[in-house]
Amino acid sequence: MPNQKILYITTEMYPYQEDTNMAAVVNKMALKMHNEGNDVRVFMPRFGQISERKFQLHEVIRLSGMNIIINDLDQPLIIKVASLPGERLQVYFIDNEEYFKRKQYYVDDNGNPFDDNDERAIFFARGVIETIKKLNWVPDVIHLNGWMSSFVPIYLKTYYESDTYFKDAKIVLSLYNEKDAALASDIGEKLKFDNISGLKALDNPSVKTFVTESMDYVDMVVKGDEFLDEDLDKAFNETATPKSEYLDVDSINQLY
Repeated sequence: MPNQKILYITTEMYPYQEDTNMAAVVNKMALKMHNEGNDVRVFMPRFGQISERKFQLHEVIRLSGMNIIINDLDQPLIIKVASLPGERLQVYFIDNEEYFKRKQYYVDDNGNPFDDNDERAIFFARGVIETIKKLNWVPDVIHLNGWMSSFVPIYLKTYYESDTYFKDAKIVLSLYNEKDAALASDIGEKLKFDNISGLKALDNPSVKTFVTESMDYVDMVVKGDEFLDEDLDKAFNETATPKSEYLDVDSINQLY
């Protein structure tokens, strides 16, 4: 139904990333909901490969200036915004020199995962939440795409549990076949700093275990890729959270 406030949190979106199913799906979902009369906002990381000049990103001074404390260190939160090319749809970018300036996404030139991918995900999740609150814009639906976004519901239902700002938002998680990678073994200590503990994913912290963990913290799980890899498909089939098989973009509003 129209006139909803829909927040898409994603790690990929066309045209900022090309040639991936997630990037294409998020673009089409956001545009469809926008064109149907909903108030749509998109949040994603400002990875170093995204050209600020080409896509006309500019810093939102009134939203920037916050700091996110990660592992007892203050990290400045920079918010940039652009309109999706050719559309009146705003995309917000979470930026930080330490975490997102590098040109690669998650691995170095030798294919090794960055040691701080866990901190980058925590910073992104908390950065989105704090920025939405500062915008004073309360979403009806939060639709998560990409492994970094899986930290958002975990934080909302733990660290922000007593905060009523998002209490009525329906949280939807789309699953994609992303490359699995280990996360720092001391991520538990960093989460404990935010009073988060007891997560099953901490037994074997990785991209996939945190995505799987987040299924327990959302209202709906849906297949973003039509066919999931064996581990993810098993977790999808076993979750007690309401779920939906793959939906084409034309049918996506059934979730909302």
